[in-house]
Amino acid sequence: MYQAFFGLAEPPFTITPDPRYLFASSRHAEALAHLVYGVSEAGGFIQLTGEVGTGKTTLVRSLLAREPSGVEIALVLNPRVTVPEFLLTLCEELGISMPGSASGSVKALVDALSAHLLAAHAAGRRVAVIIDEAHLLERDVLEQVRLLTNLETSTRKLLQVILIGQPELRELLAREDLRQVAQRITGRHHLEPLSREETAAYVRHRLRVAGATREIFTPAALRELHRRSGGLPRLVNVIADRALLGAFARDRHEVSSGLLRAAAAEVAGEADGSRVWPWVATVATVLLVAVSVWWAWSQRTMGD
Repeated sequence: MYQAFFGLAEPPFTITPDPRYLFASSRHAEALAHLVYGVSEAGGFIQLTGEVGTGKTTLVRSLLAREPSGVEIALVLNPRVTVPEFLLTLCEELGISMPGSASGSVKALVDALSAHLLAAHAAGRRVAVIIDEAHLLERDVLEQVRLLTNLETSTRKLLQVILIGQPELRELLAREDLRQVAQRITGRHHLEPLSREETAAYVRHRLRVAGATREIFTPAALRELHRRSGGLPRLVNVIADRALLGAFARDRHEVSSGLLRAAAAEVAGEADGSRVWPWVATVATVLLVAVSVWWAWSQRTMGD
């Protein structure tokens, strides 16, 4: 709606995980390096955690867009499944055909996966599975994943596993009954929110990718955006998008801190102070006039 008004080729703050918009902050660059290492070099498990909206899924999409050479990747987006369903998902992702009669058999699915891993190793390929929202995995599914990583040669494991999830994943793997899984984690990384400087750079980066040729957010607006979003990229996107829409509606080519505050309040479902205070001032004026009239009338009555 507002793209042409600001000279943009496309909306810059959508919340879909588009790899073109990946902002390579030091935190995200390090996290992406962990993922690349996980699919190409490591054996066992790599763990990546972060709060909701820190950009974990965008990192996964960026990794897939790179198409790592010699690596087959199975991506599991829905971890709320049973063990047979999980194994069948891996087979489907890796292009392993299974007869319908075997789709519910854990043994048949594991045998097919094992054969595929051995064939991939013989051909010089690696196989990795990325599990998003891994904090939602059931214990029996995690245990099955661990058992799959038991397949190895004398020099390396044949399956790399990357677990991506919210901070609850760390709590899940700290459980005593999952210690065998935790002991196989060879790399851990926690993705922190953006700093104030990174938030400003993140906004400018996305605007440039979308075609902006000038500054649209004032420095004060960018500071307010970081304060309101806490540096969470997803929340930055939602508030910034609403602020651009608000500026467009008011025919302003620059987003001020006031516009940003109004957008953040709307996103949070708060009352917009710019609308509340004029109403309060009007009510106060009416009350003051009423009191003044009453006082004058009472004084006149007493004089009579």
